[in-house]
Amino acid sequence: MAIKRVTVFGGSGFIGRHLVQRLARAGVRVTVAVRSPRQADFLRPRGDVGQIAPVAADILDEAAVAAAVAGADGVVNLVGILYARGRYGFDAVHAEGAEIIAKAAAAAGVQRLVHLSAIGADAESPSAYARSKAAGEAAVRAAFPQATILRPSVLFGPEDDFFNCFAAMARMSPALPLFGGGETKFQPVYVGDVADAIVKSLTEPSAAGRTFELGGPTVYTFEELMRLVLSETGREAALIKLPFFAADVIGTFAPLFPLGAPLLTRDQAKLLRIDNVVHDGAAGFAQLGILPTAAEAILPSYLARFRRGGGVYAS
Repeated sequence: MAIKRVTVFGGSGFIGRHLVQRLARAGVRVTVAVRSPRQADFLRPRGDVGQIAPVAADILDEAAVAAAVAGADGVVNLVGILYARGRYGFDAVHAEGAEIIAKAAAAAGVQRLVHLSAIGADAESPSAYARSKAAGEAAVRAAFPQATILRPSVLFGPEDDFFNCFAAMARMSPALPLFGGGETKFQPVYVGDVADAIVKSLTEPSAAGRTFELGGPTVYTFEELMRLVLSETGREAALIKLPFFAADVIGTFAPLFPLGAPLLTRDQAKLLRIDNVVHDGAAGFAQLGILPTAAEAILPSYLARFRRGGGVYAS
């Protein structure tokens, strides 16, 4: 691999832990740039002694970002949020932070920059999340034209916030909601495949300056995904079709209860109205030489723990 040193912003998160391990196996020295380095210490054993180094770098701190990318051959920005909180709102994280990282990478002479966006990024979207993702893409392109932008669909894997959430609901509730009748389409993508796509984007010259949409091999309706959850967990729950208005109501009031991450926000309710699938003609896994993994091949390895009597959880 020509890239010898990579700085990964948000490297302790869901995608980051898979990416860092792959980079380490390839012999890359990895700087994991996070707000709290101690929370990334669990990554150190995934490489040789000193190969993986967590450092403090708030993406809104230009000096800290510049220090984190100094000497790097490649930079990856994985930082993203699903709901706004305090000064770390959508625009701050997805647009301003992305611009700071891209400008710092360009100033440092970094060879390759990979920016993680999302399917649905759209400057005209009714969702603030999607608009901020589009603004981030535009800022990255302006500062670092040869950046590779990746837009994954809903991610799945052992630590995901999607299948785990609904599996937990199925364990506790006699019913699962199907907002809008459960007809919205999704194309779940395995986190390991996205990590592989990032590695390819760092090393393949043909990926520079391009945007790739990453979706799994199958498109499902939301109802089909809920039936898949029930099948993999061995649970029985009624699937209740509700209007999107019901999601709006839940999204309005759920964030008012400070019990960790809200089940649903008003902005996420807007996204539920929009199909989350790869667009026709978009470059994707095929152009990166990756065969995406089916959800049915991975879900049993971690949803088994939601079955009655529990199960083994493979990471």
